[in-house]
Amino acid sequence: MNKKALGGVLALLLVAGLGGGAYYYQTQQEQTLKLYGNVDIRTVNLGFRVGGRLASLNVDEGDAIKPGMLLGKLDDAPYLNALNEANANVLAAKAQLDLLEAGYRDEEIAQARAAVDQMQAAYSYSESFLKRQQGLWANRAVSANDLENARTARNQAQANLQAAKDKLAQYRNGNRPQEIEQAKASLAQAQAAAAQAALNLKDAELYAPSAGTILTRAVEPGTMLSAGGTVFSVSLTRPVWIRAYVSETELNRTVPGTQVEVYTDGRPDKPYHGKIGFVSPTAEFTPKSVETPELRTDLVYRLRIIVTDPDDSLRQGMPVTLRFSDAGQH
Repeated sequence: MNKKALGGVLALLLVAGLGGGAYYYQTQQEQTLKLYGNVDIRTVNLGFRVGGRLASLNVDEGDAIKPGMLLGKLDDAPYLNALNEANANVLAAKAQLDLLEAGYRDEEIAQARAAVDQMQAAYSYSESFLKRQQGLWANRAVSANDLENARTARNQAQANLQAAKDKLAQYRNGNRPQEIEQAKASLAQAQAAAAQAALNLKDAELYAPSAGTILTRAVEPGTMLSAGGTVFSVSLTRPVWIRAYVSETELNRTVPGTQVEVYTDGRPDKPYHGKIGFVSPTAEFTPKSVETPELRTDLVYRLRIIVTDPDDSLRQGMPVTLRFSDAGQH
């Protein structure tokens, strides 16, 4: 083979190689889906469930917090006083219930029996006196007014005797079930008030619900706070999400569970990893934050990618690039 023929063969091989390489590159590009999004870290506003004067704060903006960490306290003196009063009311209600359930003492029953005997004697005397007056009235030895006074005294003595007998029966039978039930209800009400007072005292302390970073310290010690007023804004350490958008034509390649590589401008060669946790069921117009020009006027679907290996370098709103290698496989 001469040099001219050999050169032609080499040229053909070179063209074929370039064509194959271009085809391979195009195929790989078609298999790799690239999207753009932003870091979305959940934030919460923390405040006391009760109102009062802010006594102290233990953290400041930028401080890292851990679950259960004491962040601040209210002046708890009013809540401590309320708890002491509520506990005293519980003791009083319990003593009243115990008294009703125990019934009357033997000494009280004996006193009631003596009162009956006394009223019985008074009634017997008034009854005999009335009979004498009636005999005298028959002979017109007394006036009608004297007879009526004797009858009135007898009736009053009879009423007093019946009242003494009723009281003795009450002492012997004990208190009525309705009175005991009412006392039980009063005790339960007092116990509920004491439990609420204890909860209010506990709520005078503010604890971190989860790990995070203090973004904003909204008030300072000495401030009079209403219940629920914001004291801190906290950026939660977990979870860290990526908010992104995908067109309808690529929707089938972004199913929940798909693995994703997350690239930031600060570490373009060392991606974070994540997986799709949520795909919106409804379309929306593309937000202005989406960087791809071809999508800005289209309808897209929102994605939420959960970052599985986040660190402190991922900040709220940071732009990221998402690559789905062999998209659709998970």
